Amino acid sequence: MSRNPFMQNMPEIQAAGGLVPMVIEQSARGERAYDIYSRLLKERVIFLVGPVEDYMANLICAQLLFLEAENPDKDIHLYINSPGGSVTAGMAIYDTMQFIKADVSTTCIGQACSMGAFLLAGGAKGKRFCLPNSRVMIHQPLGGFQGQASDIEIHAKEILFIRERLNELLAQHTGQSLETIERDTNRDNFMSASRAVEYGLVDAVHEKRQMPV
Repeated sequence: MSRNPFMQNMPEIQAAGGLVPMVIEQSARGERAYDIYSRLLKERVIFLVGPVEDYMANLICAQLLFLEAENPDKDIHLYINSPGGSVTAGMAIYDTMQFIKADVSTTCIGQACSMGAFLLAGGAKGKRFCLPNSRVMIHQPLGGFQGQASDIEIHAKEILFIRERLNELLAQHTGQSLETIERDTNRDNFMSASRAVEYGLVDAVHEKRQMPV
């Protein structure tokens, strides 16, 4: 087992001792050890686990750009298990997903809430999935600011702008009307995997991986 800097900002992993399984591979050059996440990165698999924040976003963006540089025509697989988090950090990931040439396939494992659900919906059309017992939740961005009245007014306007932009993008990715998105994100809106398909957040529920024959 190994301590992986990729996991340093993930309290769930730290609570488990920060230990990450190692994979040993044999090659003509000898034996090589990878932590499990680095090994999966070789297979173009990225994990977005835990709260969305700046450090995580930088790592995710770097991995997306690296995999595009390796092969811009091969899909990247982003697995999401997140309660949500920072809008600006999430938008950095979202914009990078849209910017690169490679399609980013998204899969919800566990939960994709708030910004996690937004990133799930932002995957390549036809390549967005949920596992059967995962949960998806959408809502409007949260804001909390203290200070002078004029500063509070400025931040309130910014939150309203962000809400409008997120709603526009969700409408684009789901096929729902803007009015429907505005109504449905007014409060926490939890969905099952099958409901997320009906709503247009994902394209299918995957119960078993289809292995090539």
